[in-house]
Amino acid sequence: MNQQKLMSILGLAQKAGKIVSGDFAVQGALKSGKARLLIIANDASESTKKEYQYLAGARNIETYCVLSKEQLGGAIGKALRAAVVITDEGFIKPIILSIQD
Repeated sequence: MNQQKLMSILGLAQKAGKIVSGDFAVQGALKSGKARLLIIANDASESTKKEYQYLAGARNIETYCVLSKEQLGGAIGKALRAAVVITDEGFIKPIILSIQD
């Protein structure tokens, strides 16, 4: 995985207003169908991971567990983040490619 590349793409998506972060906002985006991709911090608690994976799975939203909460938050210029949702199709492919890199 190319962490630097992933973090910079997440930063661009945040600047473009295509990222939803924060517990209630992420749950809302997953439930409303706005979510296109879910990224969960790999150091999030098991119950948090399960909850988000369940919500995403119910709507066939691809999910990845990468980066730490600190890295995830730092990438989008925020405090610690357990999960972020990407709401724009245009960012999906580059994000997945950088994770699989």
